Amino acid sequence: QVQLVESGGGLVQSGGSLRLSCTMSRFTSTRLFYPMSWYRQAPGKEREVVATISSGGDPTYYADSVKGRFTVSRDNAEDTVFLQMDSLKSEDTAVYYCAVRGATPTGQGTQVTVSS
Repeated sequence: QVQLVESGGGLVQSGGSLRLSCTMSRFTSTRLFYPMSWYRQAPGKEREVVATISSGGDPTYYADSVKGRFTVSRDNAEDTVFLQMDSLKSEDTAVYYCAVRGATPTGQGTQVTVSS
């Protein structure tokens, strides 16, 4: 099982930016060469897929709500996946998780709070 650690969340004003990172736990011995997804879950809402990226680094999916504002990328040499979030809105407030595409996130996630 791939163990992932999300980081980079925080409190930001509406219109601001954050960059999330997803790395493998130091206890994971495999490489992170899988299609990966970013998910988010807001209080009282179901978890949703925000963005997906292929193993080779091509974005393959963005939720309509984040198109044009979020950018997913990866550095395979560093086994890290990123989510650049610009023009943040209050409705982006959620806990953000990463996981192998199609898998259930198992990390702690990182909290993103956007104040209006």
